[in-house]
Parts: sequence; C-alpha cells; structure tokens
Amino acid sequence: MSTNKQANRLIHEKSPYLLQHAHNPVNWYPWCDEAFEKAKSEDKPIFLSIGYSTCHWCHVMERESFEDEEVADILNKNFICIKVDREERPDIDNIYMTACQALTGHGGWPLTIIMAPDKRPFFAGTYFPKKDRMGMRGLVSILNSVHDTWVNEKDALDRFSTQIVNAISESIDDGSYNSIDEISEDIFEDAFSQFKYDFDNIHGGFGSAPKFPTPHNLYFLLRYWHKTKDEYALNMVEKTLNSMYSGGIYDHIGFGFSRYSTDKKWLVPHFEKMLYDNALLAIAYLETYQATRDEKYADIAKQIFTYVLRDMTSPEGGFYSAEDADSEGEEGKFYVWSPDEIKEILGDSDGEKYCKYYNITEEGNFEGLNILNLINSTISDEDMEFAESCRQKLFEYREKRVHPHKDDKILTSWNGLMIAAMAIGGRVLGIEKYSLAAEKAAEFIFSRLVRSDGRLLARYRDGEAAFLAYVDDYAFLVWGLIELYETTYRPQYLKKALKLNNDLIKYFWDNEKGGLFIYGSDNEQLITRPKEIYDGATPSGNSVAVLNFLRLARLTGQQELEEKAHQMFSLFGSKVGSMPRGYAFFLTAMLFSQSKTKEVVLVGDSHKDTQNMLNIISEDFRPFTTSILYSEEHKDIKELVPFIDNYTAVEGKTTAYICENFTCQSPIIDSNQFREKLNN
Repeated sequence: MSTNKQANRLIHEKSPYLLQHAHNPVNWYPWCDEAFEKAKSEDKPIFLSIGYSTCHWCHVMERESFEDEEVADILNKNFICIKVDREERPDIDNIYMTACQALTGHGGWPLTIIMAPDKRPFFAGTYFPKKDRMGMRGLVSILNSVHDTWVNEKDALDRFSTQIVNAISESIDDGSYNSIDEISEDIFEDAFSQFKYDFDNIHGGFGSAPKFPTPHNLYFLLRYWHKTKDEYALNMVEKTLNSMYSGGIYDHIGFGFSRYSTDKKWLVPHFEKMLYDNALLAIAYLETYQATRDEKYADIAKQIFTYVLRDMTSPEGGFYSAEDADSEGEEGKFYVWSPDEIKEILGDSDGEKYCKYYNITEEGNFEGLNILNLINSTISDEDMEFAESCRQKLFEYREKRVHPHKDDKILTSWNGLMIAAMAIGGRVLGIEKYSLAAEKAAEFIFSRLVRSDGRLLARYRDGEAAFLAYVDDYAFLVWGLIELYETTYRPQYLKKALKLNNDLIKYFWDNEKGGLFIYGSDNEQLITRPKEIYDGATPSGNSVAVLNFLRLARLTGQQELEEKAHQMFSLFGSKVGSMPRGYAFFLTAMLFSQSKTKEVVLVGDSHKDTQNMLNIISEDFRPFTTSILYSEEHKDIKELVPFIDNYTAVEGKTTAYICENFTCQSPIIDSNQFREKLNN
C-alpha cells in the first residue's frame, strides 16, 4: 500500500505502463466497474487512454498533457479517466482501435477514446498535443468542446455513438465474411503478385516508409518458393533479411531488432525492441538458413537468441515483453555514437577503421550522432574477428550507460512465439541451450500462468498472474508446444498442445458460424465480440490456430481438426481473397492444406541412427512435413496417437515411414534413401 498521497489508483496495478502513470495529477482508474459506475452516477463521459510502456508517443503525450495540471484539472472535473495497457487487454484495444480506424481512417498508440458511461465511443484519435498547433487540434480544446457538447447536445452524441457501435459490429460481423465453398489456388498467385508489386528491390521490404519487419510475409514467400520453385520469391526474402540486418533497425552492438524503421532504407529505427518481433524474425532467419544453407542467416538467428537470453529472460525462464526507445528522456540515446567516443574506446587507428565499416561520421545520421549500420559497406571474412573484438569493447562500454526501461511483464502470447523460435533454433542449429530455454519458458507458463481449473491466463508480473487468456495466448502457445514436440519428441508437449487446443475451441469457437473470437465466452463481455483475421505486426490468433489445427490433425489423426480448419478457410476465404497480402500467415496455412504434405513416423531406439534420421528432417526447409518419434523413451505417444502401435522397427533398426497424399510408402532403414524420399 503506497503512502504517497499524490499517487492515483494505478499505483495498485502490476502493469509497468499503468504504473508509469500512477503519479500523474490525472485521477486515473484502471478499467473496472467502479469507474463506469462513477461515470453513470455523476453523468460524465469516459476519457479512455490506451497505450503500452515502451511506446514513445505515449511518453510524449504523458509529459505534455497527463503530467500537466491544467489538463488534469479539465479531465478530473469533467471526465472519468481510464488507463489501459493494450498488452494486458488486447480485447479492449481491438474494439476501440476499430472505432478509431472507422472514425479517422487510421490508428496507433496512444489511442484516445471518449465514450459514454455504457462504453459506446463517440470520439477517437491517437496522439494529441496539449494545445492546438499547425492545424492539429490540441487536447485542451478537444476536451472543452466535448464537455460542451455533452452538457448541451447529449442526444446527438448518443445517436452518434449508437451509429459507431453499429458500424463496428457490422465491420466484424461474420456476415461480411461471405463464406465460400472453394478457395481458388489463384489466391496464392494473387498474393505473390501483390508482394512483387510492393517490393522495394533497392532496400528490401515492402512499400515505403515507415517499414515494418512483418516476418510472416516472408514465411508465405518462402513456402510459395518451396511449392512453385519461383526464385524471385526467395530473392525477395533474402534481400529483405539482408537489408534489415545491414540497417540501423538491427542493434549491431547488443543484437536484436527494433520495432520498425522510420525510413525506407531501414536506417533509423523506432528504437523500442519487442519480444514478438525478435521471435518472429528469428524464425524467418532460421527458415531462410534451411532454404539456402547460407551460414549468415544462422549467425543472425544466434545473435537474436543471444540478446533474448541475456536481456529479455527472467531468472525463472519466462521472456520479458519489451525495451523502451527512450533513455534519460531521449529517444535512441542508449544506442547512438559519435566518432570521438568510438575512438576513445577503441583507439584512433582501430576506431577509424571501425567507423568506416559502420558509417560513423562527424555529421552523423541521427540528430548529430550515429546509428551503426552496414548499408553501404561490408566486412570481409578476414576482418570479422576485428569487428567482433571491437563490438565486445563497445558493448561493455555501452552497458555502463543508462539503459532504456524494460517492460518486464511476461505475456503468454509472446512467450508462445519465443518458445516456437527457440525450439526451432534448437532443432535447426543443433544447439541444445535454445531448446532448453524453450522448455524452461513453457514450464514457467504452466507453473505460473494456469489457473487451478486449467484456464490459461494472459499476463504475469511481480508474483501475480492475471487476465483470462485471449485467442492469441492459446494459439501462439500451442504453436510453441508443437515446435517443442518436433524438437524434443517428448509426448508431454504434444499432449499439452492438444489440451490447450481443445480449450481454445471450448472457449473461443463460434459454434454458429465458425472461427475464433478474440476473447473467451467466460471473459468480460464488451460492447461487441470480434474475430480478428488480419495478420498485422503479429499473425492473428485465427491464422495461427488454423495452421495448428492442420498440423495437429496430421500428427495425431484427429480429422475433426482438419474439418475445423477447412471451415475457417470457407468462412474467411472471401475476405482473404479481397486483399491476400494482408493475410500472409493465413495463406501459409492454406498452402499447407493444399500442398503435398509428408507425415513421417520414426521408430527406433538407437540414439545415433535415430538422431541421424531426425537431423535429415531438419537439415532442409520442409514446411509441409510433420514428424513423430516412437521409441521406448517416447512410448507414451501411443496415448495421443493410437495408430502408431502399428509401426515397428525393421530388423531392430531405426525405421522411417513416410506417408504422402493419404498413402504410406514402404519402411526405410537407410538414411540416404530416407533423405532422397523426403526431397522428392
């Protein structure tokens, strides 16, 4: 219990974002019944502000307005004010972001909503300065105008808010999905054409500034290349991955990627680092390594994991959420350098050489200082040792700087993504510490983020697990567990994946029309209950779930999951077909369903021979292959996959069974023959 009388109600919360606002003069409430009841009893509108702790413009709006006594007086007198951490409450964020986009044509954070006490919005926007400036309305004038309208023309606001809620409901109503019977294979070609049209063949990536990594676009292109052998698809992936790594969006001193680039060259990042970006990008580099066997992609994935294990992993094994763009109140201050600083640390000769490699100049490329990058330079193999030695010295020096704020809450959804990435890393690179990190994080979630009745929870921080898990939490964690199973072949991970997948269907499945709602039937029911299919900064829960359904069906023979996947293809197919590029992960699931998949069952106990066969499966990019191991150590798999009892080791040797297009081939005991059959 805080004794600081200046603190508002947010002081009792666990969210780092809410705690950042706990000493604002604004009388903030968390999202709670008390706030809405007070708004009703005092007949005041709600001022709802949504953001997250590492959001740069959220900090700016706080400094300009929410720490300002004049603004606070207006808010406290005429509004009931609620703060929401979008990472804790993606359900609230999704609904009101949809309202903002409907009203303004754009969205982002901080998200500013003004609404009636019954939660119906009538005003929406993002960042506002305190005062009007350069044609942009200021928060003070907005608040005064809204208050005046609320007092004198409330009926008009009531009618308008009803129209908005109806528009939101219509935009997410399943009637808009126009369920179709059959999806044309042209949808893949259409998506590929859209990516080609938007591709920046000079700098990589798609479109112009700002540029986001959006790794699931690359997942689709890799699978499209694998299926069609169109080399341009792979070229787009490689160009993008190489350009992002060369740019300033990559931290060349401490590793890891920032959230996005403000320019088309990937030079100037928005400096915050998000767990989900680094998880999804690690997978993209690993898959491209498998596809090309180019070691540089493996090395970048290893560097991402170095960053995550060093800076983003709790002692208990859960992964933290994000690191801020700002330190000491300045964006990027932790990351930028002057030539003099470099030379002081490395010496004049080495410093000059290093500055040349990383484009560090007197004039700078960011507010007079320098973001390290390799955009117009390369480091020869002979000089890699030199560059690494310098990097270590610079890293040790940088560690003494004031670090950006770390959002140390542990989100089930984003942990699911990093579990998937670490498991794939362990499998593809043959590095056990990555697999162990994935297992430790999974154990953390099952020990700290599962309620006594088995219901998954969404957020853990400071000893408290809270919020019933959302569709992304379930879908992403199931994905991570499937990858963990195909890395370790421990039946417990497949068993947990199936259990969570069953719960996902129980709580989120629409029994009338199909598809998965964002929040569960047992969650707080908001003004509408949306389904999200758009693959934005992260893939949507529906997109990941549909691929999970297909993989689990192939692994276990549970055909009802395959049927659910096809129901989702039918439900969402028309919407996806209208703009395929926006649904890249959903398309990867569709490609899986319409490609020549291979189901591999390995039977055997000889560790060396069995491991050799397993290595063959992971040595190449095989996105349409699933695998099961049946051995004395892993005999419990029979409980989950009863048909596996029919498979036996031939002559006591490790034996591979490959099934393709619903037909099983003769058993294989020769590893070279196994590789040949997999590659056909």
